[in-house]
Amino acid sequence: MRDGDVGRLGPAAADSAGRAIAPYGSWASSIAIEQLVAGVVRLGELHVDGDSLYWLEGRPADAGRQMLVRRRADGSIEDVTPDGVNVRDRVHEYGGGAYAVDAGEVVYSNWADGRLWRIPAGGGREDGRPITPEGTFRYADPVFDRRSGRLIAVREDHSGAGEAVNTIVAIPLDGSGTVEVLVEGSTFYSAPRLDPPGERLAWLSWDHPNMPWDGTDLWVAPIAADGSLGPAEHIAGSATEWTSQPR
Repeated sequence: MRDGDVGRLGPAAADSAGRAIAPYGSWASSIAIEQLVAGVVRLGELHVDGDSLYWLEGRPADAGRQMLVRRRADGSIEDVTPDGVNVRDRVHEYGGGAYAVDAGEVVYSNWADGRLWRIPAGGGREDGRPITPEGTFRYADPVFDRRSGRLIAVREDHSGAGEAVNTIVAIPLDGSGTVEVLVEGSTFYSAPRLDPPGERLAWLSWDHPNMPWDGTDLWVAPIAADGSLGPAEHIAGSATEWTSQPR
C-alpha cells in the first residue's frame, strides 16, 4: 500500500511508546519501491547469432521497458532497438518469444502497436520498419525461414467477436504480400521451430480448458517447395501430458 493510502484508513492508534499502530500492510515506510528495484535489470531470451550474443534487458529506470541488447565478439555491448521501444508481446496475455535474430537481421515485437518490426543486417537502431499490417493482431515466437524467404510466427487475431483466434502464420520479410495461415484449428499455439535444413516445422498446441502445463501436443510437418505444409504427424503429448521446448 502506498503512503498516501494510509490517511483513508482513519486516524492511527499509538502504543505506550508513542509509535503509530496501523492495520497490517498499511504502515508508512521509509523505504520506497523505487529504492528496491533501482539498478535491478532483468535478463531474458538469450540468442547466439554467429559471434554475437543477444538478450533482452528489462530496465526499471526506463519504466520497465525491455531493450534488445547485443554483445559483439570484441566484447563491446550496444542497444539494438530504439529508445522508448518495449520489445515484448501480449500473445496468450502473458507473452511469448518477442524477437528473432539471424545473420545480423533482427525481427522484434513492438509492445506499443503489436506489430513485428524488422531491422536489416547492418542496419542501425532507427532503421526498423514494420512487416506486419496494422490491426488487432499480436505476434510471438518468430523464427526465420530462410529456405522459403519468410518469417514464421504465432499470430493472435482479436478482430472478431468473442475469443481471439490463434494460428501459426508465414510473414513476408519485406512486409509485402499477405500473411498466410499455415496451421489452425486448436485454441492455442506456441514454439514453431524449424529443423536445420528448413524442411520440417515443429510446433506445440493445446485446447480449452487446459493451460499449457496441463497438457500440450507436439506436431511435426514437412514443408513443401512452395512453402505449404504437408500432413502433420503427432509426435508427443496429450491433454494430460505437458511437452515443451521442441527442437
